Amino acid sequence: MTPAEIGRPQHRQGHRVLARWLLSAEWRSHRGRALVAIATIALGVALGYAVQLINSAAFNEFSAAARSLSGESDLQVRGAQPSFDEAIYPRLANEPGVALASPVLALDVTVPDRTSALPVLGIDVFKASRIAPDLIGVPSPDRPFDTLATNTVFLSPAAQQWLKVKIGDDLALRSGTSIVHFRVAGGLVRTRPGQRLAVMDIAAAQWKFGRVGKLSRVDIQLERGVDRERFRHALQARLGSQWVISETRDAESRTDRLSRAYRINMNVLALVALFTGAFLVFSTQALSVVRRRAQFAMLRVLGLTRGQLLRQILMEGALLGLLGSIAGLCLGYALASGAHHFFGSDLGGGYFPGVQPQVGFEPLASVLFLALGLAVSVLGSLAPALEAARARPAAALKAGAEEGALARLATPWPAVLCLAAAAVLTQMPPWLDAPIGGYLAVALLLVGGIALMPRATALIFGAASRAFARRRRVGAARTLALARLANAPGHASIAMGGVLSSFALIVAMAIMVASFRVSVEDWLVHLLSADLYVRVAPNGDTGGLRPDEQSSVAAVPGVKAAAFGRTSHLTLDPARPDVALLARGIDAADPGATLQMTGAVLPLSAFQGNETPVWVSEAMVDLYGYRLSQRIQLPLGEHGHVFVVAGVWRDYVRQTGAIVMRRADYRRLTGDTGATDVAVTVQSGTSVERVAAGLRALPFGGALDLSQPGEIRARTLVIFDRSFAVTYLLEVVAIVIGLFGVAATFSAQTLARAREFGMLRHVGVTRSQILAILALEGGMLTASGIAMGFALGFTIGLILVFVVNPQSFRKHPVKAPCPARA
Repeated sequence: MTPAEIGRPQHRQGHRVLARWLLSAEWRSHRGRALVAIATIALGVALGYAVQLINSAAFNEFSAAARSLSGESDLQVRGAQPSFDEAIYPRLANEPGVALASPVLALDVTVPDRTSALPVLGIDVFKASRIAPDLIGVPSPDRPFDTLATNTVFLSPAAQQWLKVKIGDDLALRSGTSIVHFRVAGGLVRTRPGQRLAVMDIAAAQWKFGRVGKLSRVDIQLERGVDRERFRHALQARLGSQWVISETRDAESRTDRLSRAYRINMNVLALVALFTGAFLVFSTQALSVVRRRAQFAMLRVLGLTRGQLLRQILMEGALLGLLGSIAGLCLGYALASGAHHFFGSDLGGGYFPGVQPQVGFEPLASVLFLALGLAVSVLGSLAPALEAARARPAAALKAGAEEGALARLATPWPAVLCLAAAAVLTQMPPWLDAPIGGYLAVALLLVGGIALMPRATALIFGAASRAFARRRRVGAARTLALARLANAPGHASIAMGGVLSSFALIVAMAIMVASFRVSVEDWLVHLLSADLYVRVAPNGDTGGLRPDEQSSVAAVPGVKAAAFGRTSHLTLDPARPDVALLARGIDAADPGATLQMTGAVLPLSAFQGNETPVWVSEAMVDLYGYRLSQRIQLPLGEHGHVFVVAGVWRDYVRQTGAIVMRRADYRRLTGDTGATDVAVTVQSGTSVERVAAGLRALPFGGALDLSQPGEIRARTLVIFDRSFAVTYLLEVVAIVIGLFGVAATFSAQTLARAREFGMLRHVGVTRSQILAILALEGGMLTASGIAMGFALGFTIGLILVFVVNPQSFRKHPVKAPCPARA
């Protein structure tokens, strides 16, 4: 072994000792600033990790609950409409390759005095016992035939707890405008925690809820050896477009698509704190590098290489990130566990009703957020580390070279490139149903805006210094403060990076949320043009007014006009959520009187023959490619029907799409004469309260839910505010982090300027004047940062309003789209 080889281990050991020495010395000297940086990274990681855990747990539990309803079926055959004729069942049961077919009637039943519907499944016990045994009710030993009785129902534990009933109690449910009573005969074999579910005999369900001869789906179990995909396509070809053949994974895809935009947006908002923390790490490391510039130069003279110095500084940043990330993971787990109590399983979004997920440790998510915390810290340390490694030792040893170390920060070209790239990314279409380009544009705008801070600071305070220099009476403190800011813009930009980013994000979010609210209120004013709104079974699908009951409503004294409507849904794609189908009294010559149209509408002369017009929401344009005057095939009627898109309207409620058609056309095609809601216009001189009292006095008045427009608007805005509750919290966190960063950075700069202040004291500057200088610098920097943050935030707000949210929630805004679900 050569002497050089013998010396290498000792050389490496010496570098390790030096690295530990430098690390411990920096920690002892500036422990407070390091703790602030660690806390910032921890908070950012904690928020992102908590949101991920909550949404992941809720989605997984909801998907598991949906799978439990399908049991061991290979395929499910549904109608494109909510229910279909049961005559298809024998045909499916006798299809070659089908081992078992199980009919199911699925209903969301209104429960009196409850704000949510109860999911009820009507099943064939003998078929379901082989294909979905978990759904079978457990009767008492002395009543084994309760599973076939017409007046019994079996409830999951969560449903029993929610309804406050026990085995043997009476349960009242609503069917149309009537109340039907059932005896709770027992529980179910097995359901998910929090899953509200009722199961009964399918014949009893059809009879009691007015669905005689109707089914919702048929679960199919195939014979062994049958190719599922080939069978599915062959059966779809034989049945036609009126039928939807799906798998269990399609249900998961529907749930994923429905909540994906909300989940991604919540995760991105949670990472705002982490993104802001990156600038705090940058300022911490930049100030550390500037302060130790002479020390690093001496080490370079003594033999430390550029690579070793670069690794040393990056290791310091990585250690801050590691400590912050580990603390953030622990804090995030605690936040996720506690958030269920305050915000529910989905942070107020309402996408996962009826589940009680348990937050658990997720290795992949933990590694991801640990890596994010480390990456943010290392990236924040990269620019200072590169500058320290490139510095020439002889120049760095000279006093007064600190600002020169930050000269590269004043180069405008990287900032200009970031801003240009952000402008290009705003034109990107959504990727994976998410506005990835918009989010990247926001990030690049922040980076570019902060990178322009040194140049902007030099221009602003240089001009201010020259302007004040021409005045005769200018205080010494103001002159010195302006001169410092004009001639040391690098330090100013480091101090203001955190406040600029946090304030810009807060302004952007405030603009977006305020724009949402204004748009929703304007939309509701246009939509709610009647004096009184009546709904039957507002939270279920088993309510409705018969034709004779509709006549009774219209004949109530004081009612000038009663516009009846029917709300249903269509399945156009098994992998997408259902589309709302609204049958309303629309005037084809003037649809804008009822709907908020977004552009031109087809006149009556454009329809040929017996063509049927429909008006689609903006989401249908994005999701299904519908365009004005396009002929589309919808699965309505026995063999489907061709419709004409007569216009596009704005809908802030149904992000999965909605189609409006004339009620007369709906009745003609479906034979459904029921109505689920009524818009009542009151006669002049008659009070709304009097008409409401007349409606309640009807024989079925107890089944009617009456609301005035003001009440609906108030409820909608409450839902809106609840949806954005977490957003408000994240805004507060962002500004707190920014202020902490400014305080820590400014105090560090003050300590680093001890020689400067000593010289000023030597030439006669008093202590009060030095304090005034610091106060003026801090005030002017904060004002400059707020002004630039407002301008940057306004630009980001435009991207959020016109790029991110239209791509997230499938709405094209006038003022802004709205993700609130009314």
